[in-house]
Amino acid sequence: MVVKEKRGRRRYVAFRLDPGLRRDDLRKVLRSGSVIQCSEGWAVVRCAPSETHLISDEVRSADPGAESMATSGTLKTLRTRYPELERTRPPKRRR
Repeated sequence: MVVKEKRGRRRYVAFRLDPGLRRDDLRKVLRSGSVIQCSEGWAVVRCAPSETHLISDEVRSADPGAESMATSGTLKTLRTRYPELERTRPPKRRR
């Protein structure tokens, strides 16, 4: 069985935000997505493909000046396209 059949597809949306916006503030606003990364004016939010517009609206409610930069199926693509996301990524978790 393919993993996508079990958990569903995911999309990652990169945002430019106010550098003062904290991860916890962004989490409080989001109802359907999860914050993967948020620092130095950049954020990545994971959501279902059908919820990308909803996520953009929710992020803009936290920061009216927020700008959706790109949507991708993988974090690697976003981090390659925007080096700031690679530089500010959280440390890898140990299992």
